[in-house]
Amino acid sequence: MAEQAVDPPIKPANGRVGCDGSAGQPGEWQSRGTGERVSFTAEVKDELSRIVSDHEACKKAELSALVRIEGHLSGKYRLELVTELAPVARIAVRLLHEIYHLKTEITTRRSVLHKTYSYLITVPAQVGLKEALEDLGIISESGLEMGVVSRLVQEHCCLVSYLRGAFLGGGFIANPKRDFHFELSCGYESLAHGLVALLAQNTIAAKAIMRRNSWIVYIKGAEPIVDFLALVGAHRAVLAIEDVRVTKSIRNDENRRVNAEMANQAKSVEASLTQIQNIQLLIDEKKLDTLPRALQEVALLRLAHPDVSLRELGELATPPLSKSAINHRIRRIDELVQKALKEEEPEGAQD
Repeated sequence: MAEQAVDPPIKPANGRVGCDGSAGQPGEWQSRGTGERVSFTAEVKDELSRIVSDHEACKKAELSALVRIEGHLSGKYRLELVTELAPVARIAVRLLHEIYHLKTEITTRRSVLHKTYSYLITVPAQVGLKEALEDLGIISESGLEMGVVSRLVQEHCCLVSYLRGAFLGGGFIANPKRDFHFELSCGYESLAHGLVALLAQNTIAAKAIMRRNSWIVYIKGAEPIVDFLALVGAHRAVLAIEDVRVTKSIRNDENRRVNAEMANQAKSVEASLTQIQNIQLLIDEKKLDTLPRALQEVALLRLAHPDVSLRELGELATPPLSKSAINHRIRRIDELVQKALKEEEPEGAQD
């Protein structure tokens, strides 16, 4: 098909239905079976595009959300949808044909700079298009609808389909190997808050914020993201995230263990150096021989084995001593040294 330029998004004042949220995002994922590097978002959308509902109400809910976020109205009921993902283009065309038997045109464009494709789906003005847009809750007698039309999401299955369509249209999910972050891009504040409310009905906490003239619904944290993906049917993506979570958990546990061991080792080395300094001070002051025999033995053991732990030091004693016994004798030596140092301080030094 001949390459044609895609018109820029129409501003809300000129009849914009939504904004395209399917643009490529940082982070890559290994595509299943093809060897290509694609975004994790694209992998999830590809999986969701393969879900086919048996109920027409669910199909309408999914198409409504998809059109609301990726669609643009121009002229007298001319509808255009732009996406960078072929699976999303296919599902939009399929639903438009299955439900409303509308004529569609597809134009493919390749970006030389980014080496990516985009797909322009045009639904020209025709008999039945106005009625289809009204049925989908895109327009009404009062004009363009801004939020979620309640009649489309009365049943739970339809609500799930609406959320699926919203993600297909404007969803982004970060590569879980790097971060757990989820976004839905949409054109209007009322639609953003409507999506937050739908997510809340399924105990998924989300927030809506304004960013660069567009409203964003975002979810932070692995568990709510997994809950969303499981809800809309992206089970392969759920398994991929859980696999990453397990790997990260094991790595974090190992890092904590190593850090704890290093901290304990540093603490032991520091304590050993202090003990050796105290024992050396007793030797220099010719006071080691004045200690009880049990303390002398421990002091000489520490000098001979400066790098071993208290437990290992106790095992070297004759007869072997417990860690508690060694620790008690070491503390006793330290106390005697501190006492001797205080006695040697000149009068008034503590003032």
